[in-house]
Amino acid sequence: MWTIIAVLALLLIAASCARKVLSAGPDGQPRDCLIIAHRAGAGLEPENSLRAVRRAMELGVDAIEVDVRLTADGELVVCHDATIERTTNGRGRVDEMSIEELRQYRIVDAAGEATDEPLPTLGDVLWAVQGRTRVLIEAKRTKDAEQMAKALINEIALYGASEWVAVQSFDGELLEHIHRLGHPCELEKLFYFKLPLVPIAYDGGLVRFSQSKYDYISSFNFNYKNLSPRLVEKVHSYGKKVKVWTLDAPPKKPLPAVDGIITDRPDLWKK
Repeated sequence: MWTIIAVLALLLIAASCARKVLSAGPDGQPRDCLIIAHRAGAGLEPENSLRAVRRAMELGVDAIEVDVRLTADGELVVCHDATIERTTNGRGRVDEMSIEELRQYRIVDAAGEATDEPLPTLGDVLWAVQGRTRVLIEAKRTKDAEQMAKALINEIALYGASEWVAVQSFDGELLEHIHRLGHPCELEKLFYFKLPLVPIAYDGGLVRFSQSKYDYISSFNFNYKNLSPRLVEKVHSYGKKVKVWTLDAPPKKPLPAVDGIITDRPDLWKK
């Protein structure tokens, strides 16, 4: 049943994308739109590295997005994948290694050559930023959502970062844990798309999409290919923001009036 609904929804999305009349400000870009460096600016420097964080700050981005995972000993390390093969010169699963084991390896650049930088911890990133720009933390799915929630709350509080940090995730359970535990920062919900005409969205699974369910969420963040002006208007009517991912070069046609663009190439937007 759900599979049929999802397939029909994808067909409807594809059809609606072809009919979109996109709206924007007079300069062709959405008004008050934040430019957010995806994986700290993965199109410019090794992704999720402190080097990328520093480059993004030099560019004057409005926010830096990084991915965090829990290590085997409960530390928060900045790494997108569940394993470290693609982004470092090591091998293994993040959740099966201690932070000490992970720090033995080095991040690799676009050519696959090892840099002198180990995987940073979330604390390393927060210390490097120190409120000079905002940080958007993507909390990856984990076996223990409550443990992840507690670790994030503690780390954000430790660095006094609640005013300039937000946490986003595809994992609704994780965000709910942070909310119930008394979150110190804004929470944002990631989706691939929302189905047309019905209150269902896809975040890796089909979930109910409603204002009441996500009353504590400050922003709904969608794949840019699956976003219509009507959905942006609806979310804005809830008093929520909308961000899109992952859009690199500015498009030829203006975007809907979104509040943030998450991009691997912030240099193409921050001129």
